[in-house]
Amino acid sequence: QVQLVESGGGLVQAGGSLRLSCAASGRTFSTYGMGWFRQAPGKEREFVAAISGSGGRTYYADSVKGRFTISRDNAKNTVYLQMNSLKPEDTAVYYCAAVRGPSNFIARAYDYWGQGTQVTVSS
Repeated sequence: QVQLVESGGGLVQAGGSLRLSCAASGRTFSTYGMGWFRQAPGKEREFVAAISGSGGRTYYADSVKGRFTISRDNAKNTVYLQMNSLKPEDTAVYYCAAVRGPSNFIARAYDYWGQGTQVTVSS
């Protein structure tokens, strides 16, 4: 069982930066692939980024590639999403998710989800 708690969301001007954190419970954190997803009003949940259990592999949606960076600190049971050069279209609720085994870009593959944190980017 894994519990996930996101933090770090807020309101930021276009071009600004935010760092999201996701704190996980448990002692087997490194065995889980981790992902970030987002959901804007009226839209389906969208893949943003994923990272392997060891942190050795990362994956990004084309829409955020070059602007966002996913990382993890397994000693702290925490995964991060550094978001730079934010755009109004990045506005969404951002969710942290954990999957047993390899990281995945498909939301339905994930086993555990956080409650989400709101990111609002003003133009």
